[in-house]
Amino acid sequence: MILEITLRKSPIGRPPKHRLTLKSLGLTRLQKTVRHRETPAILGMVRQVEHLLQVRQVPEGE
Repeated sequence: MILEITLRKSPIGRPPKHRLTLKSLGLTRLQKTVRHRETPAILGMVRQVEHLLQVRQVPEGE
């Protein structure tokens, strides 16, 4: 499965660790959407900052 991850809330005022996690996911500005394969590492990063994100599962072919 592919995860479609969109940054919905600003990382301003969040802990530095959360901001680094968003940067490593490739989310650099609001409303930006990135796609990543569903791996344990990605799921861990998403879980850490899920309050700032919108996550959607997309089938592999799309």
